[in-house]
Amino acid sequence: MCRRKYMGSDNWYRIDNVAKVFLATAGKRDTRSFRLSCTLKEEVDPEILQEAVISAIEDRPQVQVRIRRGLFWHYMEDTDLLPVVKQEDDRICPVLYVPSKTMLHYQVTYFGKRINLDISHVLADGTGAMEFLNIIVLEYLKRKYPGELEDITVHSGASEGDLSQDSYRQFFGGKNLPHASDRKKAYHLSGLKLPYDQLQFSEISMPSSQILPRAKELKVSLTSYLGALWMLAVRDEMPPRKRNLPVTISLPVNLRNYYPSKTARNFFNSVNVTHVFDGEITLEELAVEFDTALKSQLTEENVKKQMDTFETMEYVAPVRVVPLFIKQLVVRHFTLKSGKKVTMTFSNMGVQKPPKALGDRIANYSGFCSTNSIFSTMFGYGENLTLGVSSAYANTAVVKNFVRYLSESGVDITVSATEVIK
Repeated sequence: MCRRKYMGSDNWYRIDNVAKVFLATAGKRDTRSFRLSCTLKEEVDPEILQEAVISAIEDRPQVQVRIRRGLFWHYMEDTDLLPVVKQEDDRICPVLYVPSKTMLHYQVTYFGKRINLDISHVLADGTGAMEFLNIIVLEYLKRKYPGELEDITVHSGASEGDLSQDSYRQFFGGKNLPHASDRKKAYHLSGLKLPYDQLQFSEISMPSSQILPRAKELKVSLTSYLGALWMLAVRDEMPPRKRNLPVTISLPVNLRNYYPSKTARNFFNSVNVTHVFDGEITLEELAVEFDTALKSQLTEENVKKQMDTFETMEYVAPVRVVPLFIKQLVVRHFTLKSGKKVTMTFSNMGVQKPPKALGDRIANYSGFCSTNSIFSTMFGYGENLTLGVSSAYANTAVVKNFVRYLSESGVDITVSATEVIK
């Protein structure tokens, strides 16, 4: 990492309450970082990519910060560190925050035709990070093909103030927020986790034209159809004595769809869909049940009711004056309890639609998120549907079951996976 004057450290920023949870619970395996990737139709030129990243941070100075520890909470301040692009040689979703270490909390790497953005979840959610990645890609292609993409833009046009907004505070303000969830403990996969704090990353690709008709035939969303498949994949590994436990899938929800926010920071919530396999059920029946449950939660009223209770912390006077290390112990405790109520996470990043002149040079999008269990992302682009799966478990049966269900239904599947140390 090189050092060069970019901006001073006169500005500091509050960290939103969801980011505080990420900071309190980050570990060597679940680093609380995620990766977004854009695969071009040609090999990446690292020198041009370096120039593109430096240009892109002028549009997104929100990423040019250092996380600092305060007495009561963490905060962020501007930094003059600049990113150095390098060929990918580290794990996916690396550690991007180390207390007292001077570092940026994102990195840009490349490999072959692929541009990777690894970023700490403290800085942004998937929506904000995806826009940053697309700005990098556009700046790269503008330099690679001078004069061809000068009139193209991919950013929202929001002001710096809007991009830096803590939208949780803006739209929720700690008022009328719920008490802790009464959801039951969910089924968790058994078996050993990978040694050395590793994760297994698998990328599952298929033609969207082969999978969308199956969801439409059942009149359910693609998220619900694949969510039901994930539930069945988990069910097939459940011991009979644990069939009384619910299989619960957590689904992140982009709150920008419900509130007029253009923030580049975190602004999402999660809803949960649950099923207890105490009887026979077909994929078709489960997909309809999943879809009904999901839609019932995705109303503005219910989304607001389900805001994370950590959002109340800043408004409780006794908590506000408790030192940071004690707060972090409390946050870890409640996050651990909450995690016991979720089997896996499934995040639909949506269909990516860059401007056509830009999209003509892009082959695909994909991504992964760190986890202590199983986490799947989904990206649509053109004729491609790509799922990135992160798993902490040595046993890969759930992923194999999921792929088998799709393959047996006639979908052409391509799977690639990272190597792990046994």
